[in-house]
Amino acid sequence: MSLRAIEPLDWSTILEIQLECYPKIEPESLLVLQSKWLASPETCFVLQSQETIIGYCLAHPWLLDNPPSLEQELAPITQADTLYLHDIALSVKAQGKGAGKQVLAKLKDFAQLNQLSTISLVAVQGAHHYWGKQGFVTKAISKDLSAYPEDAHYMVYTL
Repeated sequence: MSLRAIEPLDWSTILEIQLECYPKIEPESLLVLQSKWLASPETCFVLQSQETIIGYCLAHPWLLDNPPSLEQELAPITQADTLYLHDIALSVKAQGKGAGKQVLAKLKDFAQLNQLSTISLVAVQGAHHYWGKQGFVTKAISKDLSAYPEDAHYMVYTL
């Protein structure tokens, strides 16, 4: 399994994996997903096994305690203090292969190299259990998360 930069032809597969992983959530538009990639192409990539894309990661520098809303189109941010992990989506072909840990290791390296002391995310669909095992801690914030599913948890990992 390897991680590689997103290429323009990858987007149809990324959209398919998004639908597979989030059947209960209105899918984000291609324009919104691509805005995250354009804001930080070095932290947005696909996971590939042989020639097949089996997952993707969309992450970008952002502001701690102020996660972007779902369907929020991004512009590049200049004063970031966290690496915001928007999404790691893994198809069933990737599960159980350590893909999440491989992605998280790459994101930790990026955050450290860029003097970002935290990685933050909003966990949905029960994923807060997984992220808690990876060292993320649920944190109360004042931002309204009602655009996310009811079980949304804002979580932070301190490097």
